[in-house]
Amino acid sequence: MILHTYYQSPGGEDLVVATETSLLQRKGHQVASLTFHNRRLDSMAVWRQTTVTLWNAQAYHEVRKLAFEVKPDIIHIHNTFPLASPAAVHAARAAQVPVVMTLHNYRLLCPVSLFFRDGRVWEACLGKAVPWPGVLHGCWRGRLPSAVVAAMLSLHRCLRTWDKVSIYIALTEFARRKFIAGGLPADKIVVKPNVVDPDPGVGMNAGGYALFVGRLSPEKGVDTLLAAWQRLQGKIPLKIVGDGPLAEKVRQAAQQLAGVEWLGYQNISSVYALMKNASFLVFPSKVYEGFPRVIVEAFACGLPILSTCLGSQGSLIDHGRTGLLFRPKDPDDLTAKVEWLLAHPVELTRMQQAARREYEERYAVEVNYQQLVAIYEQAISLERSGSG
Repeated sequence: MILHTYYQSPGGEDLVVATETSLLQRKGHQVASLTFHNRRLDSMAVWRQTTVTLWNAQAYHEVRKLAFEVKPDIIHIHNTFPLASPAAVHAARAAQVPVVMTLHNYRLLCPVSLFFRDGRVWEACLGKAVPWPGVLHGCWRGRLPSAVVAAMLSLHRCLRTWDKVSIYIALTEFARRKFIAGGLPADKIVVKPNVVDPDPGVGMNAGGYALFVGRLSPEKGVDTLLAAWQRLQGKIPLKIVGDGPLAEKVRQAAQQLAGVEWLGYQNISSVYALMKNASFLVFPSKVYEGFPRVIVEAFACGLPILSTCLGSQGSLIDHGRTGLLFRPKDPDDLTAKVEWLLAHPVELTRMQQAARREYEERYAVEVNYQQLVAIYEQAISLERSGSG
């Protein structure tokens, strides 16, 4: 049984849920899905939004009812925030079903979920029973909404809600270490990356351009990207795929900077075609990403990555083998790394080949499926032994 709450704007988590559900069904598993959508919050009064964030009684009954009806072996929770609320975990345990939860972001440790404030990494709430710094600074949509999220986290720490989860899935080893530092039990956290299914296939890398794919927002490092290409002065074209609040800034830059082209939003098949023809991908994010799907998609297409050395993204790229790492918010360092690649075509070709091998060995569909099934079996075994 898969449980997920959709955010008001579509995101990568939604794609992960759809992909894993489809993969399980294709492998012959029976999958029941229960989803909530945060658009429903728009019709609620503020006091009601607050109460359902803390404990959604209706969601509790829906989860418990479906669990008793279908009698699943596992309930896999992806996101409960805010509409389903952590009440969903209690409902699953009331039905005596083991729970696996994927930690897509750092919401259990940080009200804004990113460890990011004022354009920089900020870990002031890490390890605090009450994440009051996030409230003080109004990190998530202002002080009152931040206080609601902090209250939710504190309440469910007191209720020991998170102890009721049998197995947590962290998406990288970096994320696992952060969650342990934040208080989750190390023996309950396993690492499994997100899956890219189907395999898009390897490309020829013959287009002679760099590629950016992502949301055009400040935390994604768009300003660093544009500043670097201003310094490069047309040495290699840059194609930018994506939309977001900085779209107008990117449109203007595409008109002013040599070789910069903004393609706007593109569907996945178009993105894959661009990846297969690019020389390398640029990932200049300023935040601790959860698990950037675009990185594995690039590896699958045989595309090495220039990434910031932060967090999970920094741990996914092997510097000098599957890409290069540069300092966040440092366009000079990014420029230097691009120029190095342009001056070393043999090494770039080797990185392209290594990127594809990385996908085949660590992220291929069958590898990921076996990891997921092993996690489910571990959770079931813990339940049967009474330690789940």
